[in-house]
Amino acid sequence: MSIFKRDKKEVEKLNETNAQYTYSTFQPGEQFPPANSRERISKYKRMKRIFEGRQAEVYERATEILKDTPHAEQLKKLYIAANIPDIIVTKPADLLVGEPPGFESGLPDSSPEQQALNSYVEENDLVKQIHESCVGNGYRGDSWLKVRYDYRQDFSEVLKMGGGYPEGAKMEPIIEHVSADCVFPETSRGNIKTFKAVNIATVEYVVSQDSEVPFLNVERHIPGYIIYEKYRLHEFEGGVDNSYGYPLQTYRIGEKVATDKEENIVSTGVPQMLVHHIPYKSVDDDWEGIGGLEKLDSILAAINDRLVQIDYILWKHSDPTAYGPDLESGGESVRFGGKFFPITKEDPTPGYMTWDGQLNSAFKELEVLLALAFQIAETPQWLFGTVLGDNSGGTGTSHTDSGSIKARFLPILSKVNRIRTHYDRAIRDALYSCQLLDVEHGGKEFTPIYPTISWQDGIPTNEKELAEIMQIRTGGKATIDVKTSIKRMDAVDDDKAGEIITRISDDEKAAGFVDGSVFNNGGGGTDD
Repeated sequence: MSIFKRDKKEVEKLNETNAQYTYSTFQPGEQFPPANSRERISKYKRMKRIFEGRQAEVYERATEILKDTPHAEQLKKLYIAANIPDIIVTKPADLLVGEPPGFESGLPDSSPEQQALNSYVEENDLVKQIHESCVGNGYRGDSWLKVRYDYRQDFSEVLKMGGGYPEGAKMEPIIEHVSADCVFPETSRGNIKTFKAVNIATVEYVVSQDSEVPFLNVERHIPGYIIYEKYRLHEFEGGVDNSYGYPLQTYRIGEKVATDKEENIVSTGVPQMLVHHIPYKSVDDDWEGIGGLEKLDSILAAINDRLVQIDYILWKHSDPTAYGPDLESGGESVRFGGKFFPITKEDPTPGYMTWDGQLNSAFKELEVLLALAFQIAETPQWLFGTVLGDNSGGTGTSHTDSGSIKARFLPILSKVNRIRTHYDRAIRDALYSCQLLDVEHGGKEFTPIYPTISWQDGIPTNEKELAEIMQIRTGGKATIDVKTSIKRMDAVDDDKAGEIITRISDDEKAAGFVDGSVFNNGGGGTDD
């Protein structure tokens, strides 16, 4: 039996024995996506729907329980999707790069290495890419970056018209996202945390007026090389896998076809792979990352169900069924919005049929569920400027100095620090790859340097407190030079800091300051 047709648990057992597979996943006759990746891909797509606020397409717990009752259709119409997942995964990204980090080569700003590093960061909008990646990573658990040396603009339409590359267009290192559901890594023998190859496989439909033909493009990365392949895909009856809570489309791989590349095996000129993995949270026995919403799945479902229940109760109470004397069809009869049950004179006094909806209990459970969701997400509820209920943990506004604020923010800061460790390594690797490509293909003459990143904690700086600290450090004892102090306080580079120091020196010379001790000499004047 093919490894890619086996159950997930069987595959994990083989991984534990360091099994080596002698054939490719992507070959005619196999299915795509492979069976051992479907749970991961289904999780990505399922979590994305939850993040987008489309919970009604995922959570059917309440309607499933009451599907055989008259309430089922009403619950579907009253479904409320509280998009808590959005803010839970967005806030860590805000704290990660809300204050842009600094990228340093350790050399002066005028050095070609630092200038190249600044160029990579600016041209690739790296800070924005990190934020986008962190948001997506929050619900998926995995993000990937790819580095390539190419034209930044897509000139395919120009070339299709018979034109050439515009004057001034040049190739440069490019850092870009890779969709995690298109990545299929192969782990190294004896170490599941490292990869010997990374496959990027994407489904592409060629659409004409008469047909839609799917193809599979495979981009296989190994150290020093990229291998391109292309296959015809075939849809088949029953080709939707619902095993993992999402209707995942599957294909059968057909014949191999020609790619649109000039060469199918390309030497990158660098000794490492150009694809970098960024897990959101990781453990030591699996390469797959753990997202920020996986552990909240059932709690989020319960929150939405509780909101639907409360809304349903309020709707029912707004138009209750009445009972009373039989009303005549004509004359001054009373009109009711809900149902009406006639009673005889011997029956009780007319009134409304109501029931104890336990609204207080429903609201109390909702508060507990919200508190659990934010606690498991390591995100204080007051972080968003408001709180709900008595289990919110306070308002978060009782501290003013930076030390106390950081202590109050400790849960979310610890979470961001954990996320940062993964991004720090991947981003530095990507920037180092850019330097290698620039030297190899761009003719740059400098020695590639593994950069460092100065991350901020995302908490607004108390400028007065920082100024006092800097004053102590630069006045009482020279623990930091003036140039570095200016760079940190004003967030400027070496050149700008040098200009500021020069102007300060010029101002001091123009003012003509003298030593105050000259006024203490006794022989300089007379007393009237």
